[in-house]
Amino acid sequence: MNGIDKITARIEEDCQKEADAILAEARAKAAEITARYRAQADAEANAILERGQKDAAERERRLASVDQLECRKAVLAAKQDMIDLAFQRAGEKLRSLPLEDYVTLLAGLAVQASSTGKEKLVFSPADRARVGKKVAVAANNRIGPKAALTVAEETRPMDGGFILSSGNVEVNCTFDTLIRLQRGPLAGEVSRVLFG
Repeated sequence: MNGIDKITARIEEDCQKEADAILAEARAKAAEITARYRAQADAEANAILERGQKDAAERERRLASVDQLECRKAVLAAKQDMIDLAFQRAGEKLRSLPLEDYVTLLAGLAVQASSTGKEKLVFSPADRARVGKKVAVAANNRIGPKAALTVAEETRPMDGGFILSSGNVEVNCTFDTLIRLQRGPLAGEVSRVLFG
């Protein structure tokens, strides 16, 4: 090997060493960058997973809360239906009282509602024919000698009870109205009786 070949070989060797050193340094930097990005990716993946787990737990909690709310609403609606039915049945029981008890009840209502003792009792067509005069007589007997309650010629559609009329003033003593007026004060007690 002559001198130029030796120099060329040495330059090539030096270049190869330098290239190997640069390549090794590049590989080391690449490994370092890869490790750094892998750690960052792992951290982000863990954060995403943790956030996802928290979101899933929160969503599960919300859904359970919504389910509980829907369940409470359904129970409340069912209870409300039962209370409605209880008041409806109370009206049915009033309307189906034996004749004597029905007359006594209506006469008592007439005595309570009357302010002058001279009003007219407006009944449904069926009640007017069935109990009208009996109620007026019983109420007048309870009010006293100056009482002059009369059965009106007029009738109105109603399910039990009557309307006490004096000129432009009317007192609604129909069962539907009386039950509706008592519903507010009695609903809590009815609920306690039905549901404990």
